[in-house]
Amino acid sequence: MLGICRGRRKFLAASLTVLFVPAITWIYLFAGSFEDGKPVSLSPLESQPHSPRYTASSQRDRESLEVRMREVEEENRALRKQLSLAQSRGPSHHRGNHSKTYSMEEGTGDSESLRAGIVAGNSSECGQQPAVEKCETIHVAIVCAGYNASRDVVTLVKSVLFHRRNPLHFHLIADAIAKQILATLFQTWMVPAVRIDFYDADELKSEVSWIPNKHYSGIYGLMKLVLTKTLPSNLERVIVLDTDITFATDIAELWAVFHKFKGVILLLLDKLRKMKWEQMWRLTAERELMSMLSTSLADQDIFNAVIKQNPFLVYQLPCFWNVQLSDHTRSEQCYRDVSDLKVIHWNSPKKLRVKNKHVEFFRNLYLTFLEYDGNLLRRELFGCPSEADINSENLQKQLSELDEDDLCYEFRRERFTVHRTHLYFLHYEYEPASDNTDVTLVAQLSMDRLQMLEAICKHWEGPISLALYLSDAEAQQFLRYAQGSEVLMSRHNVGYHIVYKEGQFYPVNLLRNVAMKHISTPYMFLSDIDFLPMYGLYEYLRKSVIQLDLANTKKALIVPAFETLRYRLSFPKSKAELLSMLDMGTLFTFRYHVWTKGHAPTNFAKWRTATTPYRVEWEADFEPYVVVRKDCPEYDRRFVGFGWNKVAHIMELDAQEYEFTVLPNAYMIHMPHAPSFDITKFRSNKQYRICLKTLKEEFQQDMSRHYGFAALKYLTAENNS
Repeated sequence: MLGICRGRRKFLAASLTVLFVPAITWIYLFAGSFEDGKPVSLSPLESQPHSPRYTASSQRDRESLEVRMREVEEENRALRKQLSLAQSRGPSHHRGNHSKTYSMEEGTGDSESLRAGIVAGNSSECGQQPAVEKCETIHVAIVCAGYNASRDVVTLVKSVLFHRRNPLHFHLIADAIAKQILATLFQTWMVPAVRIDFYDADELKSEVSWIPNKHYSGIYGLMKLVLTKTLPSNLERVIVLDTDITFATDIAELWAVFHKFKGVILLLLDKLRKMKWEQMWRLTAERELMSMLSTSLADQDIFNAVIKQNPFLVYQLPCFWNVQLSDHTRSEQCYRDVSDLKVIHWNSPKKLRVKNKHVEFFRNLYLTFLEYDGNLLRRELFGCPSEADINSENLQKQLSELDEDDLCYEFRRERFTVHRTHLYFLHYEYEPASDNTDVTLVAQLSMDRLQMLEAICKHWEGPISLALYLSDAEAQQFLRYAQGSEVLMSRHNVGYHIVYKEGQFYPVNLLRNVAMKHISTPYMFLSDIDFLPMYGLYEYLRKSVIQLDLANTKKALIVPAFETLRYRLSFPKSKAELLSMLDMGTLFTFRYHVWTKGHAPTNFAKWRTATTPYRVEWEADFEPYVVVRKDCPEYDRRFVGFGWNKVAHIMELDAQEYEFTVLPNAYMIHMPHAPSFDITKFRSNKQYRICLKTLKEEFQQDMSRHYGFAALKYLTAENNS
């Protein structure tokens, strides 16, 4: 069933296909069938008065559909006649064994039948495969919806970027979730010679929602049917990929197939435009739904039906362009050696456990790109001018203004480093309370603090926004850890945002800003990952927000911080129990032994007996944990690693005239852990401490310039401390 060019012969222009598994997804090649010169809109099609909305339970709908189908039959006959004429004018496609077109026996019911995409065109005679021009842009379309698919598409893109030598233009048909995630990811990835365009999948739903569909991908599994209408009318060809595949070769080899179309392809494109693919698949779908009632393979069922009626539309590529693993031994007959493989398809977790003599190679190839450092893919394409990126130009300008001989150059450079960021790495689902009192706990962490997540989730039932500083490999370790935790998997109101590692510093304030920026509540509790909030703090803070009118006043509500030196602690259930533990020496006020100034202004002596909130004044080096409105200023990115990262933020709040109010019945407790790498560096590296002092002075000068006379107190306080 496959036409494979060996030796002097070459591939026929074709769709990528597979012989091995019944429920598959594809790589497609589309050549054109875009509407002539008409502007393409992402708005839904104008409703068609006769288009059926079939429901199996509705006899009335069924009768209406039967009437419509009698009308459709006549239209289909006319279409087939036109298509036959178009075929007869082109060269014959049946010359011995040089090519075999797609066909499907009627009524065979073979679940392993060939599934094919469509190429509108003819192949040239077999010979040397033409190369793709050096700087020719390759267009790739992907339908991507939801959190899991957004993760999968990253692995696909990594494999494409790893092998590519051409500029790429990705056309992403995405829902709101995937667009938010992938727009941020590509913006922060900053890969040269890669362009991204988004098309609103939610606006396309009405185009295919009338088709009953049982496929797990839901309505998004049907959206490839409308690509010819969705993508720009001047885009003549595009490779359409599923999110669950891995490339083992340069995608340009696939793109080169398009160069085989000569002469008559233009004629066939013209015919397809006049006959309108949109109408063709709709009429076919209406007919097939009379017997199928619903699709089980999403868009594949519709494509297969069109192809069965018009088999000459499709030409096959060798199956090693889309090898899918299965328990069927025929998958091994698709190629002679692993070096032949072009694309591996991973549309099921089971595929990593199948019996295949090369399964280790397949698994390693997949895992390589899954955990591959995406920062290494930011390489320039030699000799190919890329479109000017204003963000990249601004970044280069800022970096060029830094003095590389400055002893603190690396500190200053970190402020301008763009860290690749993957928002909502796991599923997130949360609607804020309608009373506008909702509070999100905000924190950041690295791999060595992962064990704190379950405990925090048990102490805080409200929404959480976390920024995790991880490598690509660590991100996969985190994924496995989270998926193996009943506590974490039972919580859908935790947003996990991966900020990928780069450089030699821990960008603590960047992480905080990422977590702050992506909250969905009006208020946030700015915490740290090694603190456990008291039981019931979430509800207490929501009540305090109302009581202290945070909506209409600039207040920072302080949650007093304590610490224990014991790894096993019977967590106090009340303020009275906490005070008893303080008196017994089981608990201490936070950093009492090493950094008293950081929390002294909280006035713990007053807190012991306080029953109502009380106001305190800012003092030098004050760094409490606070609840603020979501519109509060960001953290200053010049401070990295250990030292002054929270102090500078509290100073900024004070400069903007926030009132600091201590909550009398709130508390949080710091749990012991091994010292971080950054605090060790601070204590052991003199140059680190010198640079931190320099950055502090520059920050205070910036404060004076920005806030004027009112900011002079910060310089005075620093000199007196």
